[in-house]
Amino acid sequence: MIIALSLILAFQLVGEVLSRALDLPLPGPVVGLCLLVAACVLRPALADRLRPTAQGLLANLSLFFVPAGVGVVAHLPTLRDHGIGLAVAIMASTLLAIAAGALAFQAVARRTGSVDPSALKGEADD
Repeated sequence: MIIALSLILAFQLVGEVLSRALDLPLPGPVVGLCLLVAACVLRPALADRLRPTAQGLLANLSLFFVPAGVGVVAHLPTLRDHGIGLAVAIMASTLLAIAAGALAFQAVARRTGSVDPSALKGEADD
């Protein structure tokens, strides 16, 4: 488990270094995750070795929300002053993300031919 965690953190470190060195618009952990996925695709044995540790992390993912909860409590005055604006921004961005996901699904479905295009528009064959 220590070796698997070390590998995961090493990929995150490499991603962080690349992101900063190349001035990429992506955060380092995202770059590291992309590199890790590519490495797992190229070397399935790596994926098999990391799987138990990754599943253990995912099973305890709720622990990662504790710091976020502490941050919310620490910033209650800011939430009191700007809560309505934050709530509107969160709802609007969520709706935009859902819409973007739906449009991306439609585009991919049309391009791959996996779904009848008339079914995507809600046109039923009567």
